[in-house]
Amino acid sequence: MNLLALHKRIERNSGLLIFGILVVSSIGGLVQIVPSIFQDSLSTPAEQLAPYTPLQLLGRDVYIRESCSSCHSQQIRPLLAEVRRYGPYSRAEEFVYDRPFLWGSKRTGPDLHRIGGKYTDDWHRVHMRNPRDVVPESIMPAYPWLAQSAADRDGSITRRLGALQRLGHPYSDEEIAAAPGAVDGKTELDALIAYLQSLGRTRTREEGL
Repeated sequence: MNLLALHKRIERNSGLLIFGILVVSSIGGLVQIVPSIFQDSLSTPAEQLAPYTPLQLLGRDVYIRESCSSCHSQQIRPLLAEVRRYGPYSRAEEFVYDRPFLWGSKRTGPDLHRIGGKYTDDWHRVHMRNPRDVVPESIMPAYPWLAQSAADRDGSITRRLGALQRLGHPYSDEEIAAAPGAVDGKTELDALIAYLQSLGRTRTREEGL
């Protein structure tokens, strides 16, 4: 049977067609998944990379809840224009403690992977209250209510850290027990700023490509 006849037979038989799709899809999936299992950079953290502190972790949750990744990416590609604008390109080893990844794919606003340390905490407070006060042309919405909400209003920080510990993040039992005290009196705005200030600080802007 030549290839053309086989192709026609598969197209006319829905069972064979479905089987063929599953086989091809499985091969494609294995090609993507298997190499990642043996790639050390996906499981070995970058030098100086530490797990998120309790306050940073809560800020990351605020970032996810407010859908910040819908407008901001956290992945700088190894292209000269991107490196000049945002800083050193992103590497897999910098995201070991990210669950889920927040790379994003759309840039209505700028990439934020190297935002840590670029602006002061006070700048971020003004920016979150009303972005137009610091960036007149900004179309970003304001988030004034974050300054009124407790960072750990549902008291779940110890459970969150415990879940990450079970997944392999190096939190000690002592750190988990001390977490409620570390975030006591902090607002969601404090947490979000702490998270933003932690981003991309394993490499300096001077490192470039």
